[in-house]
Amino acid sequence: MRRRLRGLIAAADAYPPFRVDVAILFGEELVQRGHRFDWLLSAVDGGGDAGEWPLWEGRAWVGSSQRKRSIVGKIGAALHDLGHDFGILRRSRRGEYDFIQVKDKFFAALVAYIAARAVGVPFFFWLSFPFPEAMIYRARAGISPHPRIDLVRGYLLKAFLYRFILKAADHVFVQSAQMKADVSAEGIPAEKLTPVPMGVSLRRLSELGLDGRPGAARGKDVVYLGDLGRTRRIDFLIRVFSLVVREQPTARLHLIGGAHREEDIVELKRLAGELELGEAIEFAGRLPIEQAWSRAAQAAVCVSPLYPSPIFRPASPTKVVEYMAIGRPVVVNDHPEQRQLVEASGGGLCVRFDEAEFATAIVELLRDPDTAEAMGARGRAYIEQNRDYGVIAEMVEAEYLRLCGQPPVHA
Repeated sequence: MRRRLRGLIAAADAYPPFRVDVAILFGEELVQRGHRFDWLLSAVDGGGDAGEWPLWEGRAWVGSSQRKRSIVGKIGAALHDLGHDFGILRRSRRGEYDFIQVKDKFFAALVAYIAARAVGVPFFFWLSFPFPEAMIYRARAGISPHPRIDLVRGYLLKAFLYRFILKAADHVFVQSAQMKADVSAEGIPAEKLTPVPMGVSLRRLSELGLDGRPGAARGKDVVYLGDLGRTRRIDFLIRVFSLVVREQPTARLHLIGGAHREEDIVELKRLAGELELGEAIEFAGRLPIEQAWSRAAQAAVCVSPLYPSPIFRPASPTKVVEYMAIGRPVVVNDHPEQRQLVEASGGGLCVRFDEAEFATAIVELLRDPDTAEAMGARGRAYIEQNRDYGVIAEMVEAEYLRLCGQPPVHA
C-alpha cells in the first residue's frame, strides 16, 4: 500500500491559519486523505499563542510576533523571526519528513533548502503573491511610507527570489496560470511550476444551506465582497453604481468588507455622498464569512472589479469563485483569471475596466433575471468540477506524490 506523506511546512501565516488555501486545502482535504503536516507559524500580534500546539493531526511551532513601529523595533522583530526560521533545521534532523516546504518566507527558504539537502528530501517553495514586485510598485507609485527603502528591498528580494530560491527549489507552487507565466519569464522552467488557484469548499457551503440552487426573485441587490482598501480602487465601483441607478433606480449596492485604514472607508463614503447615492449604497463592514456568503447568495448580481496593476494581475481572486459557488451571476473586468473563469463557465459577463462598460453589464443582468439565473447555474456547475477544494486537493496530492517518488492514487 502507498505510504502517506509527512511534510514540514514553514509559512508566513499566523496561528491558527485561516486562509482557505491553507486551512481547507491542507487542514481538511489533504489531512482527510491521510497526509500529515507539521508547521512553523507566527503568533498574532502580541505573541500569546507562542509555543507548540496540535494542529490538524500534526504539530505547530508558533513563534512570538509583535508589530513594531520604530526602525529598531522592526529590526528586533525581524531578528526574532529569523531565529524561529532556524527551527526548520532542528525539526527536520530526525528525518521523519518526506519533504520540506516554505510558503512566502524568503530567509526561511534558505534554511529549508539547507535542511532538505542535509536530510535528503525535496525542498518546495509556495509563492502566493508577487511580494518583491508589489514592493517595487508601491514605492514607484508613491503609496509606500518608505519608498526608497522599499524600492531597494524590493529589488534585493526579487534577485534573491528568482536567482536563488526558485532555482534551488525542487518544485514551485504558484497562485495562478498567469503567475506561472510571469515566473517562467524570469528564467524558471515552466515544468518546475504548478499553479494552485483559489477554490471553495462546497461541502462547507452545503452545510450552510448555500448550495447554489435558484431561489425566489432577488430584487436589484448587487454585492461586492472583499477588501475596501485604497489599492483596490473601490471608488471605481461607486462611480459605476452612480451610472447603474440612472437606469435601475431601485438597485442597491452592498459593500461587504473593511480596510486596514479607516480613512479609506471615509473617503469612499464621501464619494458616495458627492454622487448623491444615499440609500442606494450600504457599507456593511466586515462580517463573519458565513454571514457574508449568505448576503451574497441573496444578490441579483455579484461583482469583482480588480484594478489592472502588476500587484493584482497574477492573482487568483477568491471572491469570484465564491460567488459562482453559491450560484450567483458575476460581472468582472478583464483580468487573466477572472476572464478565464467567466469564459470557461459562462457564469457571467467580463468587460474592460471601464465605468460605462461595467455599469452596462450590471444593468443588463438586472434587466434579465432569467438569463442571470442561468449564468449562475452554469457558474456553480463549473466550480463543482474545477474549483471545489476536493478537486484541487486531488491535483496537489498527485503532484506531491510524483515529486516524492510515491505511486499515484487510483480511484
